[in-house]
Amino acid sequence: MKLTKNVRISLYILVPILLWMISGFFKEEERQKPTETGDLFNVQTILSEASEFQPLIKLKASTKSEKRINVKAKTSGEVVKIGAIQGAYVEKDTVLCSLGIVELNRTEVKAPFSGFIEQIVKPGNFLERGQVCATIIQLDPITLIAGVPEYDINKVRIGQNVLVELVTGQKIKGKLTFVSKSASPDTRTFIVESQIENSDGKIKDGLTAEISIEIDKVMAHKISPSILLLNDEGKLGIRIVNKNKYAKFIEIIILEDSEEGLWVTGIPEEVEIVIQGQGFVEDGQEVITNRI
Repeated sequence: MKLTKNVRISLYILVPILLWMISGFFKEEERQKPTETGDLFNVQTILSEASEFQPLIKLKASTKSEKRINVKAKTSGEVVKIGAIQGAYVEKDTVLCSLGIVELNRTEVKAPFSGFIEQIVKPGNFLERGQVCATIIQLDPITLIAGVPEYDINKVRIGQNVLVELVTGQKIKGKLTFVSKSASPDTRTFIVESQIENSDGKIKDGLTAEISIEIDKVMAHKISPSILLLNDEGKLGIRIVNKNKYAKFIEIIILEDSEEGLWVTGIPEEVEIVIQGQGFVEDGQEVITNRI
């Protein structure tokens, strides 16, 4: 089962703590504690420089046909002929149902637009005025619909690139074409849409998908989850060393949890990060750094 980002981050923090306690924290502390030189501790650090990162807002989405219409008879009569079969593609004004009224008189029910026939009556059925001859849907373009949480809506705008992965495995690129100005009162999410070309009709109506919206790029650092700390206030961050060689805790914002590491912001663009011994020094404590 795929773990969520929050669960994985919690495990990064909790597992080392539990192992430390189970194995005997006094011995573990003695083994991991940085070497002391005089009154100062040696810590191992790296110099990290921020690089441009493309954040993504990932959402559950579904496909929706552009149009779906029940084409109705305008008069009563027996269906003597149909001009398409279920699942077929028809052009606008194709005769869908021919009704026999009086002997050789017939009336025709035509397709109002080009699209795919979802269902159509069989010859021999009798249609009353207003009854459905056929249901036709338009799949080009197809619309992807998703809901953006209110805390992310200010990052989203029309024209941003989107990456779509359908439940069928199909992957498609597109643009954001609509952003709602009003949130749903039930879910507190804002509807966003992306219209995508679908001339061959391969993308079906009603499919589930994951849509990733490329929001503005930011400068971010890639770090190992093993260096994360929780401060006394329960905030997640890392320990750095400033130019005067004093340790300092910095809260971070996690942008993405990838296989290669965590992409985070909230850190200066160039910073010396403590990667070993960070749990044994406190804010304002002077340290000796061993940079790798």
